[in-house]
Amino acid sequence: MAAEHPAYPVGLRLTGRHTVVLGGGQVAQRRLPALIAAGAHITLISPSATPSVEAMADAGELTWHRRTYADGDLAEAWYALIATSDPTANAAASEEAERNRVWCVRSDDADAATAWTPATGHSEGVTIAVLTTDAKGRDPRRTAAIRDAVVEGLRDGTLVAPHHRTRTPGVALVGGGPGDPDLITVRGRRLLAEADVVIADRLGPRDLLSELPPHVEVIDAAKIPYGRFMAQEAINNALIEHAKQGKSVVRLKGGDPFVYGRGMEEVQALAEAGIPCTVVPGISSSISVPGAAGIPVTHRGVAHEFTVVSGHVAPDDERSLVDWPALARLRGTLVILMGVDKIGRIAETLTAHGKPADTPVALVQEGTTAAQRRVDATLATVAEAVRTHDVKPPAVIVIGAVAAMNPARTD
Repeated sequence: MAAEHPAYPVGLRLTGRHTVVLGGGQVAQRRLPALIAAGAHITLISPSATPSVEAMADAGELTWHRRTYADGDLAEAWYALIATSDPTANAAASEEAERNRVWCVRSDDADAATAWTPATGHSEGVTIAVLTTDAKGRDPRRTAAIRDAVVEGLRDGTLVAPHHRTRTPGVALVGGGPGDPDLITVRGRRLLAEADVVIADRLGPRDLLSELPPHVEVIDAAKIPYGRFMAQEAINNALIEHAKQGKSVVRLKGGDPFVYGRGMEEVQALAEAGIPCTVVPGISSSISVPGAAGIPVTHRGVAHEFTVVSGHVAPDDERSLVDWPALARLRGTLVILMGVDKIGRIAETLTAHGKPADTPVALVQEGTTAAQRRVDATLATVAEAVRTHDVKPPAVIVIGAVAAMNPARTD
């Protein structure tokens, strides 16, 4: 049914309401974080999914039925996103949505949809949504540019649209910060808005992907713990291939690219290929996540140093490059990344080399996001605490006196 009138803008309140997403590919990967943030009760129907979408299902953020669409799937839905690669299934689902009066977005045919997804942005509690006047005249770049101009204007107080920036071919290695999309740097966000291709890690600020216009290609380089992953060589090749095509490529990483992010490996590969690369530092989870949980990694009279250590290799593993006995003798703060499944052996090693067993330990899972939670323990109890509280990565582990500090203290 062709759109003869402009769309009527409205804000949907989906908290606790049944939402169906058909298809687990790039479109779903980009749109699901916003639906999750809206509190929707999401059912995903798709035979397969990208690693990032699979991670959302594994984390319990949505229910995944691993099959194709069947008539009746939308019967109880309030809202539906149709994004499969099967035009016949998309048309059938769209017809069902019409019969059941379900607002429905179609990624393959906006003219046949009953709802459109606007270009959205956020600034200090305000959501900006930009829609074109009709489906046939939709220009994603224009709506995204208007959205960006309004958001930037709100942030700097001018509300004056900037001139369109020229896209520069090459690669930008962008640290996205610890997870909260507001914690990416201004420069990183601007480069993301100008990208033709975004190669994103699972631990990058995924909510920012929903703000990208449809023409931007999103490549999922997610490294799910103990699951599927995209080999580093394949990531390097993807960066080089797209940059050589004259595209503006953003490699979006969680935290900082050079803090356990394999950033230098990618920079070296790009340099060997003659590809220009811009490195945009990010806020490392090693300091920001403890801070978000009320833990200072240093504090006057308590800790004059902090050490960041990778815990992905156990202390007794021959591949370990960490001097654990030396760490046990330090009086400052020890921050461990990627160490949830190894924390038992790490704690045993530290106590065996002199660290008191009652040393405070704090584990902060999903730091800076809406799912953040903190579990407190000691070196003697941390292994059991991880099992009891089912702590899962990503989680930052803080060991030392600062982990027991009360934010209300003034001494």
